[in-house]
Amino acid sequence: MALINADRVRFPSDPWRLVETSHAPGDAGTLETLFALGNGHLGVRGAHWASADAELPGSFINGFHEIWDIKHAENAYGFARTGQRILYIPDANNFTVIIDGEMLSLTESAVLDYRRSVDFATGIYECSIVWQCRSGAAVTTVERRAVGFETRGSLGISLEVSADRAVSADVTSSVINRQDQPVEDHSTHDPRRSGRHAGRVLLPLKMEGGDGSLRLSWEAAESKQRVGMAVEHWTSAGHQPFDTLVDQDGSSVRYVLAVAADEPFRLEKSVSYAVSRGARTGVPGAADAEAGEDPAVTAEAGLKPVGDIFAESEAHYRSYWASSDIQVGGQPELQQAIRWNLFQLAQATARAGVAGIPAKGVTGSGYDGHYFWDQEVYLLPYMTYSNPDGARQVLEFRHEMLPDAKIRAKELSVDGALFPWRTINGLEASAYYAAGTAQFHIAAAIAFATNRYLWASGDSEFRAGMGADLLIETARMWVSLGFFGKDGLFHIHGVTGPDEYTAVVNDNLYTNVMARFNLRAAAALNHAAVDDAERELWEAAAERIQLPFDEHFQVYSQDNDFMTLEPWDWTTPRSKYPLLLNFHPLVIYRHQVLKQADTVLAMFLQWQEFTAEEKRRAFDFYDPITTGDSTLSACVQGIMAAEVGYRKAALEHFTNAVFIDLDNSHGNTIDGVHIASTGGVWSSLVCGFAGLRDQGPVPFFDPRLPEEWDTLRFHLQLQGRRLLVELDQDAITLTVLDGDALDIDVRGVRHSVASHPVRVALEPVHVPEPSVFPSGPPTASIPVVRARE
Repeated sequence: MALINADRVRFPSDPWRLVETSHAPGDAGTLETLFALGNGHLGVRGAHWASADAELPGSFINGFHEIWDIKHAENAYGFARTGQRILYIPDANNFTVIIDGEMLSLTESAVLDYRRSVDFATGIYECSIVWQCRSGAAVTTVERRAVGFETRGSLGISLEVSADRAVSADVTSSVINRQDQPVEDHSTHDPRRSGRHAGRVLLPLKMEGGDGSLRLSWEAAESKQRVGMAVEHWTSAGHQPFDTLVDQDGSSVRYVLAVAADEPFRLEKSVSYAVSRGARTGVPGAADAEAGEDPAVTAEAGLKPVGDIFAESEAHYRSYWASSDIQVGGQPELQQAIRWNLFQLAQATARAGVAGIPAKGVTGSGYDGHYFWDQEVYLLPYMTYSNPDGARQVLEFRHEMLPDAKIRAKELSVDGALFPWRTINGLEASAYYAAGTAQFHIAAAIAFATNRYLWASGDSEFRAGMGADLLIETARMWVSLGFFGKDGLFHIHGVTGPDEYTAVVNDNLYTNVMARFNLRAAAALNHAAVDDAERELWEAAAERIQLPFDEHFQVYSQDNDFMTLEPWDWTTPRSKYPLLLNFHPLVIYRHQVLKQADTVLAMFLQWQEFTAEEKRRAFDFYDPITTGDSTLSACVQGIMAAEVGYRKAALEHFTNAVFIDLDNSHGNTIDGVHIASTGGVWSSLVCGFAGLRDQGPVPFFDPRLPEEWDTLRFHLQLQGRRLLVELDQDAITLTVLDGDALDIDVRGVRHSVASHPVRVALEPVHVPEPSVFPSGPPTASIPVVRARE
């Protein structure tokens, strides 16, 4: 199982590092993503300083964006008005090295040895190259990078140049404003990709430099957000003299010197970024600098030695892995891929602060840097059980959006709060409402993540304040969006569920199931802001909500009309997938085909609401007609395959999920890591194979360890305790490492778990693997869909 599909790139198996042992042109953009560094606030793509074939090099700060007025070809009331797009911040990861008059280049120079890696255990990127120069000298360059954690705007870079004989060296360290460079706009070809602004976006405010110091700042033309940076250089060249030159624009520093055979030249570059939010953005979350201030001044205060930044990174990951590692016994290559995914989760969330988590983290500009429901459904489970303080901050960020969400609700003629489908600054940025605004289920995702955090953390302060606000205002939205029909049931019409290949439908099962949860959770609060009449209305709507059920196939229908649609032609060649890039939406909408798990996802999240047989039949029906065109799908399909006992299918779906970016299987890893999928990998391990189910009376485990695995081991932060979970083929062993005893249910038997390990024997679960849906495909008849009461 190669970590890259193409034969031209191969990563050797290493449980703690991603290592590249040769440079081959053609995969630069994908590799820039795979070797990126980040801390949730600052991200630096893994581009080579010596590469002329870099595709999308650059750096990002979470939430730093530009805005513009969306121009609709045919306008209508309530359409999204303000576009938002993450910006490339000025990039410090740039050097040129000239040896004896030859500029070193991976595309032009002779390379004798090449090795680069990113170390999951330390968070440090390293690239070592031995060059055969035309002058005859063998020159070695070693670059190392790390981002800060105590100071989240910090970036440390070191570059060492050594030679086997005396050479003349000319080394330039630069800051490049990549945002305003002309780059092809790919967004018109693929909606998953980010567009680019034409012309100048970042207006320079300060360009100062001298003696290896740079102080620079810019302002975004429309959002008025500002970014500043301070750069300091330290050098060591033994006893060799050298000259330091600063370009007139203040954005680069040049060193000209002789390098002796026994005295390498070392250049350390400490970078500090700071941002301030402009008055016109309305973006929630804290800024590093006050609006109107020069952020370069704030950035200067964050400067620190490069060695300290490396030490911060090492200390952070030492602590992170002690509590967040997931170990799989007997699968070394899979272990490497799992740790890469867990490493990406840390890079996307660790120091985000009170902010959202972009769909690509801070590794790329895909999806324009927007926040979706991904963070609540796919990322917050991991954060809640690994970094509960971080989970709370994401929910605080959603709470800061409430004023705009209430305005948006009124605009769409509903009560309460309606959160934007995709956003950075709290305003709806989805111009295609059918697959955007119509996904009202984002409200339930926020409520569900809130409830999970409250259940897992016991945070009473949050429950009484922000948590209650989020649950109540979303419940008010649902009860006003839906209606009681002539049949006495509560219906929610004109919505799109998670499956974006079926849009603007009536009574989407996922939406109704999650709305029911939302209404019940809000009603259970007994909050002073809710009177008895409102609470009774919520309870009635929840109890009488329509859940479409097909009598013919004895399976829950994705919506009221799904079973009447024409089946998709599954002889469609693979080159036509993803369908969204090859067929008009109306073609897809009238067919029975899924982009991603929908009904099956509802049954995972609301596991206690469905029987084992209902889950099995739903999986049997929907899994074969799910394309997996969304990277959010494989992990969910695998979790439910594990629950219903299909071990082979579970492992296949999990393997697809864990290698989505490492294999670039969806063809767009160039635009950044699929962060929600990495969160889904965590859930696949913890909720799929270990079988954790939460938000019930006590934590519940129903393990389904793959036969190919020897063991599975991980920790959870749960209700004030640190729980160690260890699985083998015969038993699950539970130990509370920190805190009081905890009641845990294993397959229906409750156990009191404390500091002494509790080992519970497990009987094997054997279920025949499915081949086709037992009742056959829905082609011959149009079955009647009714509500399951």
